[in-house]
Amino acid sequence: MTPDKFEEIFRMQSALNQRIGVQLPPAAEEEKAKWILNYTRAMQQELAELVDSVPWKWWAKYQKFDEQNARVEVVDLFHFLVSLAQTLGMSAEDVYQAYLKKNAVNHARQDSGYSAKDAADSKHI
Repeated sequence: MTPDKFEEIFRMQSALNQRIGVQLPPAAEEEKAKWILNYTRAMQQELAELVDSVPWKWWAKYQKFDEQNARVEVVDLFHFLVSLAQTLGMSAEDVYQAYLKKNAVNHARQDSGYSAKDAADSKHI
């Protein structure tokens, strides 16, 4: 995804949130905590719906993989993930830059064999 499309997704999500009466980021810390929980819980539900798109019951023969629904659930997750970022005051550029840094950390972990946990390796993000 190019950064301009990513910026557009953030703009569209902000417009949708405003339309339903949600102004992000919240001014008060209490409201911020509430919305972080709201969006995290919504994402958990969307993940459960994504799981239900795949035949996870190995004992049941009736299940079928619903790829179209899986795609919809991924997009639903993305809506809530963008709102969560906005709740934390992150712009599309902020998320992109943090992603670049975290991606470099993940590659460095793989290069080193990731044999030990280093909680400090992501402090700069």
